[in-house]
Amino acid sequence: MANQTVTDFGKTKEGRQAYLYTLENKNGLKAYVSDFGASLVRLLVPDREGKMIDVVHGYSDAAGYERGDGGIGATVGRNANRIGGAQIEIGGVTYELEKNDNGNNLHSGYDYYQKRIWYVEEKAESQITFLLHSPDGDQGYPGALDMRVTYLLDDENTLNIRYEAVPDQDTIINMTNHSYFNLNGHDSGTVLEHKVRLDADYFTPADAESIPTGEIRSVEGTPMDFREEKVLGLEIDSDYEPLRFGGGYDHNWVLKNEGRFAKVAEVKSDKSGIKMEVYTDLPGVQMYTANFLDNEPGKDGAFYAKRSAVCLETQYFPDAVHHENFPSPVCRKGEKYDTRTAYRFMTE
Repeated sequence: MANQTVTDFGKTKEGRQAYLYTLENKNGLKAYVSDFGASLVRLLVPDREGKMIDVVHGYSDAAGYERGDGGIGATVGRNANRIGGAQIEIGGVTYELEKNDNGNNLHSGYDYYQKRIWYVEEKAESQITFLLHSPDGDQGYPGALDMRVTYLLDDENTLNIRYEAVPDQDTIINMTNHSYFNLNGHDSGTVLEHKVRLDADYFTPADAESIPTGEIRSVEGTPMDFREEKVLGLEIDSDYEPLRFGGGYDHNWVLKNEGRFAKVAEVKSDKSGIKMEVYTDLPGVQMYTANFLDNEPGKDGAFYAKRSAVCLETQYFPDAVHHENFPSPVCRKGEKYDTRTAYRFMTE
């Protein structure tokens, strides 16, 4: 088995050098991750014929990630998804955040974690830990912390992602991975024939700007019902207000795992035979069908079009800080934020 390799991943606009690290398990699966944004760049898994297929969108170098605005492959923080009004209140103090999404805050504003060089704290053949120091006031949030993101490719063909931090003040922490998956191959066109199952009886409807209303609505009798395996494109263009607002699926589902690390979703390819299982201990998952990609230039000469991938972003619910009936994304001073998400691959 080859040792973990490190290759040049180009320079940032400021001239800082980025690197690409290869993780490999005993079955030949490979994950390529960069210290630029702690980003997942490539993920090679075998199809039913044994051919290795790259199942995630990505860019060829750090400049691509610096330029791109779709969050492709990103480690998103300090808070993933949206905060209404770009304002939070913690402990009676109001904090102003960047208004980068129709007057709201999306993925923590323009000074993204995914646009920074992370420090490689430790690395091994199938595992790497990236570290980012986030000072008090970073992105407008209170409290300093060291965010650690560990990628581990195990011999069960699972890519495990673990997030760990201890803030020195009460603050919001809500990390996610924003990989765009296409199980037929990253450059193979639409995912609308993929089949999806979500272990969720409810979702959180949002307004026209994708800010949740606070309602927790049953999926029963709606196009949001994925409790039984369903073709992703079957109802994506239904005349249903949440789908009209989102331009397709771009919503938070309420998971049934009750804080336990458990399987919460499955995606099956329609051509390659690859199946992906998603595990997390977080309360929600944002399923996003790449509705806003518009021939985005990617790696290997690919262009990524609308609905060419599906994201399954495990998370605290969007705008949770403003809804007492949502699980709280506030991490208390001195408490450990410690959460895991995993993507497991097999063929059928």
